[in-house]
Amino acid sequence: MTNIIIFAATCLVMILSVLFFPKIKLGKLQIDTYWVVVLLGTAILLLCGQTDVSAIGRALIADTAVNPLKILVLFLCMAMLSVFLDELGFFRALAGFALRHAHSGQKRLFFSLYLMVAVLTVFTSNDIIVLSFTPFICYFAREAKIDPLPYLAAEFVAANTWSMFLIIGNPTNIYLATAFGIDFVSYFLVSALPTLAAGGVSLLLLFLLFRKKLSEPILGQAERDTVSDKPSLVIGLVHLGACTVLLAVSSYINVEMWLIALCTAGSLFVCVLIASLVRRQRPKALLGCLKRAPWQLVPFLLSMFVMTEALAMQGTTGRIGDFLGTEWTVPIYGLLSFAASNLINNIPMSVFFSSMIAASNAGTAAVYATVIGSNLGAFFTPVGALAGLMFSSILAEQDVKFGYKDFLKLGVTVALPSLLAALGVLWLIV
Repeated sequence: MTNIIIFAATCLVMILSVLFFPKIKLGKLQIDTYWVVVLLGTAILLLCGQTDVSAIGRALIADTAVNPLKILVLFLCMAMLSVFLDELGFFRALAGFALRHAHSGQKRLFFSLYLMVAVLTVFTSNDIIVLSFTPFICYFAREAKIDPLPYLAAEFVAANTWSMFLIIGNPTNIYLATAFGIDFVSYFLVSALPTLAAGGVSLLLLFLLFRKKLSEPILGQAERDTVSDKPSLVIGLVHLGACTVLLAVSSYINVEMWLIALCTAGSLFVCVLIASLVRRQRPKALLGCLKRAPWQLVPFLLSMFVMTEALAMQGTTGRIGDFLGTEWTVPIYGLLSFAASNLINNIPMSVFFSSMIAASNAGTAAVYATVIGSNLGAFFTPVGALAGLMFSSILAEQDVKFGYKDFLKLGVTVALPSLLAALGVLWLIV
């Protein structure tokens, strides 16, 4: 019972920290509080002495697909491949290209941005796209003298909808799919249609929601951005493309996805360093990549894994899974995972639900429903996902107001219908 109380209290304080004191300032250093709260909660749980620490330690180093260390390696390496391209200005140049060709006004600009974010998210990650595009949208909107909210909403919704398409689009996809032995291709064959349904519904609803603002004229123009370091760009694109292809065939060549991502990222670093030495240049993009990588995910995910593993060892997750049963798994797990993401964040939710599904033998339908809930739950409230926390933080730095009420409005009008569309299609195909 003590573990449940500590877990619930930790999640509550984490939500409050996100809403009221999202950062700790130590001089020039700013630290996100959400992972600090979870880390402290985990320390308290371990100090209470009701958890088998040695068993949790064995789970952390176990040679299984659900090993959180492997998942962290996979996500961080994929993030670095994408952040490296962003450091070179690749995503900014692509966005600028799309914006410059929106000659017919804001409506074309809106659709261009949504489609570009959707395509890039499929092959990279929702978190990376949010990191890359959010500052640019704020900058462009100021220069063009237009309201940034329709474009920020389009970016965030597209990134957290199309992230369902492939395993690599979201760390929750990676965790849930690998936990139940779902390979890259099998995942895609099931997730593609629900993603298309949610993507179509979200685009339509976003347009209806902002159609009046999108009728206003553009009074400014986007600047032309180009990538000056072409050799590094080629190296980065080749490695990202190779990694994506190898991940797609990983189950057929019998190589784990985390190892492919690690080798690809290592190869990228070596190639860029060699190229920098040959050209006698400082590898600025590489250093920026290391600085911007989402390292805060490491203590956050490991801490949540420890807490949920402790609950699983006490049989708590199993009892909840048994209560939910094995009938109507798509709507039950889809709706509950969506709601739970906005209570405890989608990453710990995925760890918690993974244990529930395994204990109750709810099957792969429950896994895919939970994946949908974990992705679409991201744009219901800022607490729903790591991407939401980063999004809010960036907007605060850019002095753009997009508060809890704006998130909730977006969630009610776009997230809920998109969720129902995706779960409806999933129910029909599984």
